[in-house]
Amino acid sequence: MGTMLPPLVKWLIVANFAAFFAQGALGEQLLVWFALWPGDPAGLLSAPWTLLSYGFLHASVTHLLFNMFALWMFGADLERVWGARRLALGYFAGVAIGALAQVFVVVAFGGPDVPVIGASAGVFAMLAGYALVFPNRTVMLLIPPIPMPARVFVLLYGALELALGVTGTATGVAHFAHLGGMVGGWIAHRFGGRPPSGWRGRR
Repeated sequence: MGTMLPPLVKWLIVANFAAFFAQGALGEQLLVWFALWPGDPAGLLSAPWTLLSYGFLHASVTHLLFNMFALWMFGADLERVWGARRLALGYFAGVAIGALAQVFVVVAFGGPDVPVIGASAGVFAMLAGYALVFPNRTVMLLIPPIPMPARVFVLLYGALELALGVTGTATGVAHFAHLGGMVGGWIAHRFGGRPPSGWRGRR
């Protein structure tokens, strides 16, 4: 893994930190303007930007740092292979599809109309893309510290998110936004173009 941050990942991290500082200055009003409100799908017609803007807001420093660490860990190597344009496709498609998935589940099956914020859907797009590009690269879980191939890690993580979402466990987490975000990584992998000519294959 290189030591320098590629440009898009760097920009995303800076933008997320800037938005978090803006939240501290403007308070709850920023959530009213830019958070995703999945219980009010009609509101998306008057504020369609919230399909993306919610992905730059965070509930706490821990929430922000965890997402930015994962973005760096998985997104940086992806950008070096895909390039910034393809990574942007995967990331922002993941954020938007994650938003639509959460809206659909809340409207179709019920749920609290609480604002959804966080870069997690975009991060899950990076997770999916990473598993597709580097399926055999070893990823170490933090708790418990178990090494496993990236594709196994992502499949298990996705299955856990689905189980938590269906059972309603770990309330307050937009599990279906995470799952929808993974689709963005697949879209970028499938339709984003070919790897650079110097790319020698998966590892």
